[in-house]
Amino acid sequence: MDYKNTLNLPHTKFPMKANLPRKEVEILKKWEEKNIYDEIKRKRKDQPKFILHDGPPYANGHIHIGHALNKILKDVIIKSKTMSLHSAEYIPGWDCHGLPIEHEVDKKLGSKKYEKSKEEIRTLCREYAKRFINIQRDEFKRLGVFGDWENPYLTFDPAYVATIVREFGKICKKGNLYRQKKPILWCPKCKTALAEAEVEYMEHTSPSIYVKFPVISELDSIAPSLKGKEVNILIWTTTPWTIPANLAIALNPEFDYVAVDTRDGILILAEYLLSPTMEKIEIDNYKILKKFKGKILKGKICLHPIYNRDSLIIPGNHVTLDAGTGCVHTAPGHGDDDYKVGLKYNLDIYAPVDENGNFSSDVEFFGGRNVFDANSEVNKKLADKGKLLMEEEVEHSYPHCWRCKNPVIFRATEQWFISVDKNSLREMALKEVNKVNWIPGWGRERIYKMIENRPDWCISRQRSWGVPLIIFYCCSCSAVIQDQDIINNVADIFENQGSDIWFSKDVNDLLPESFVCPSCGSREFRKETDILDVWFDSGISFASVVEKRDGLKFPADLYLEGSDQHRGWFQSALLTSVVTRDRAPYTSVLTHGFVVDGEGKKMSKTVGNVIAPDEVIKKYGGEILRLWVVAEDYRDDVRISQEILKRLIESYRRIRNTCRYLLGNLYDFSPDKDMLQKDGLKSIDRFILHRLQILNAKIRNAYETFEFHTIYHTLHNFCVVDLSSFYLDVLKDRLYVSAAHSYLRRAAQTAIFHILYDMVRLMAPILSFTAEEIWDYMPEIENAEGSIHLSTFPELNNNFLDKNLEEEWNTLLEVRSGVNKELEGKRGQKLIGSSLEAEVEINAPLERFEVLDKYRDELPGIFIVSSVILNKKIGMERVEVKVKKMRGVKCERCWNYFKEKDRDKSYPDICPRCIRVLEEIGGNG
Repeated sequence: MDYKNTLNLPHTKFPMKANLPRKEVEILKKWEEKNIYDEIKRKRKDQPKFILHDGPPYANGHIHIGHALNKILKDVIIKSKTMSLHSAEYIPGWDCHGLPIEHEVDKKLGSKKYEKSKEEIRTLCREYAKRFINIQRDEFKRLGVFGDWENPYLTFDPAYVATIVREFGKICKKGNLYRQKKPILWCPKCKTALAEAEVEYMEHTSPSIYVKFPVISELDSIAPSLKGKEVNILIWTTTPWTIPANLAIALNPEFDYVAVDTRDGILILAEYLLSPTMEKIEIDNYKILKKFKGKILKGKICLHPIYNRDSLIIPGNHVTLDAGTGCVHTAPGHGDDDYKVGLKYNLDIYAPVDENGNFSSDVEFFGGRNVFDANSEVNKKLADKGKLLMEEEVEHSYPHCWRCKNPVIFRATEQWFISVDKNSLREMALKEVNKVNWIPGWGRERIYKMIENRPDWCISRQRSWGVPLIIFYCCSCSAVIQDQDIINNVADIFENQGSDIWFSKDVNDLLPESFVCPSCGSREFRKETDILDVWFDSGISFASVVEKRDGLKFPADLYLEGSDQHRGWFQSALLTSVVTRDRAPYTSVLTHGFVVDGEGKKMSKTVGNVIAPDEVIKKYGGEILRLWVVAEDYRDDVRISQEILKRLIESYRRIRNTCRYLLGNLYDFSPDKDMLQKDGLKSIDRFILHRLQILNAKIRNAYETFEFHTIYHTLHNFCVVDLSSFYLDVLKDRLYVSAAHSYLRRAAQTAIFHILYDMVRLMAPILSFTAEEIWDYMPEIENAEGSIHLSTFPELNNNFLDKNLEEEWNTLLEVRSGVNKELEGKRGQKLIGSSLEAEVEINAPLERFEVLDKYRDELPGIFIVSSVILNKKIGMERVEVKVKKMRGVKCERCWNYFKEKDRDKSYPDICPRCIRVLEEIGGNG
């Protein structure tokens, strides 16, 4: 007889095969039609606010895997906050100005760029940025990221630009802005100044040279033995091209220096570095003539090794004994320390290098030569003059332009700076750093040290595409006009007519009518041609977005970006906010690592280890990328590879198929009608619901503390260990065999409904597509939301928490583990096949026996065997398990074995339990 129709076998239309690339597109369409973001926003508008302020990516090219990591992390946080009853609006933004975009436009134009006016270049840059804003918007939405995509903030919008200008005006009024000629990082390829955040340190090969500077001052006051002798200061450098700009040599005043007699004459260098230097330049025989402190040589004069000019010996506390000779070649126009010490001793800030990185024509021997190409020529000239003691190549970390990847130089030019020391800006910023919650905690120390040691902020750039520096100069007396009222007047013009007007309008059209120079009364003015550093554009986004958008609040609760932003956006936002508002623009800052390949190597197109989001989405779906983001600890570098993705796909399938199984056993369950209360549930049901509360609390806490990898592992383990390997395995018999409407089955369905209902909501911020799909197949609940993303996280149900029950079941599970081990052994010996062919005998010590005896009738089901014999053994310390093949009859309905004596003549092939069920449902199949 076929009893299959009498069983309650699971069935659901929820597909086993996810087919995510196709299904996600359908769900995205549903969300769009439902206008899901606005609906969430309306539903949560009266709840406490949580503001995650978006750091703007460049509107330049398609998104890369790092973008996906960043935006998915933000989306998980926003969704978790809305599901925990917060009003958490997400306003995406784009950084639309600056070199990355202008660089691409220049490449496209080629030589024709020189035929274009600034206005034409700016128009092309704007069109380029708009194009990629639309492209990236669609790519971010494809990841399942919710946000106000129709109303993003764009740094080239006239209203945003006007805010940039007004914030600039506030800083001018504070007095932190100044103009000065000083060395800044300069990219000869891009022909612009760079901020520290715009350079990358990469390995570079440089010539390392040791050079003699002849001392022309008398030294007999130091040592009579030096009188009339040729004495040289020995320097070491890895930038020979800066030798033509040398004006001084710095010695640490407190270090011990020595004059040593060598085959190359008398050399002066630090005593500590004498031995390694002699070894490096291959001098075996030398004699120390005199030892003295560096300050003794202050004010002495050397002769430049190439030109007939002086090089002054000066004290410098920046001189170290880490490398070289302890005598530092000083070119004030080509280094920050050189500049500072040069100012102290009234040296000229000499930098005879143009914007292309070429020596100016008046530099003897090297005029017109590119500085990097000139290294070898400088060395040759030094050798010809007899001043080069040694030359070799060294590999070292050297700053490169982050955009064109070419090495940069320090070059003194007239630039605009924000002073980080005036008005105690540095001190205030450091105090604010200590008030911010840095996640992870090392972020605090990192940014603190950066601000503590950073130079003044160079905010001027020599490009076309950006916000103009609103500064006027008097043509008669060269007075600088940076009045806040005038700046605000220009901001109003920009807001109505756009910032291109700065380049097209006459200067007097931008100034108030009848304005005259306050210094000389002239009415003739010219405009500044430089633009603002784009880090200023994005840095003041708190003023243009967080303070101005309805529904937001200042300061933001969270800024979240990659760890490189400690020297980028986090810092520019902090400084601009502190100088204008006396506080940080954020209360917490979360940083994530970089994406690397499976071996931990940086991704590179040339290496061929780049994985693009689009290729993952097309092959596996965006859901797998979302799972990848949360599977690893994002605070370290995050690895991705095909192997890692395949492992995640397997994890995803386990989670999905667990949910599918739960759905399959709820096809005839109505929560409003069939739900049982706690007292109506079996012990095992109450235990799994106790475990569910622990899961709930752990995951909710992990969302609050941004420990997303904890959520992934907790959810995955619950599906695999608690459910599939235990509870659902045990439950199958009761679900399939019991009468459909019986208390036993309804109790099981009550438990699995609670599990699914809670679990799907807890996973929704991460597996947003799958959770929505499951939600559509859930049993109908009164007043259920139309989308899971409009629902809330499950509350912790303390009624299900039961510590005593947990202790009992921990004992049962411990014994079950021992039983499973013995069953596996018997399977290996071919004694049994299915575990239902087994009869288990358990000998237990008193304490264990009491727990097992309480569940005596349920033990066969818990162990998934046909019979359990339980014996109490006084004096035993451990449970003993024996397994043997069950003798009896196999029930054709439930497949359990029962004893021959219990066979019923009317139903000879099924067990007594199944007979009772058939009678209950009124038929025999």
